Amino acid sequence: MTLSLPPFQNMIDVHGEDVWRVLVASVGKDDAEDCYQETFVSALRAYPKLRPDSDLRAWILTIAHRKALDVHRGRARHAVPVAEIQEPADSNGRPGPSPNSDRDDGLWQAVHQLPERQRSAVVLRFVGDLAHSEIATAIGCSEEAARRSLHEGLTKLRKEVLTA
Repeated sequence: MTLSLPPFQNMIDVHGEDVWRVLVASVGKDDAEDCYQETFVSALRAYPKLRPDSDLRAWILTIAHRKALDVHRGRARHAVPVAEIQEPADSNGRPGPSPNSDRDDGLWQAVHQLPERQRSAVVLRFVGDLAHSEIATAIGCSEEAARRSLHEGLTKLRKEVLTA
């Protein structure tokens, strides 16, 4: 029996909301819309060459992460003020449950202020729910470096949240 990839639309239906949440957490809702489209356009181009046994969720979140990095790099090149990061939302733009919205807003602002690799590791782990090995693949480093980036990011966030 030969494995084959599911139809592309099925992949979007299954993983689209995860992609949306990672992008909103990474770049904010306004830029997430463009990144979302760019992610799936890039994925569609590469989909026919993908191995049938590939982890589709990790693969599409890696593409989304790279599109988010492009946005951050573009902001840096053009000296555009960085948009305020919003709480992750579902694909309909509804914010997730938040018992303490002010604290959550502050947390997402603190996440946004982390260095690029730490921010990526935190978002991919806690919004994308990726394993350390998948985070390493997404950000282009070893698994140990991904663990370290996540640890350092969480340490900074703890200090920021506890002193706020």
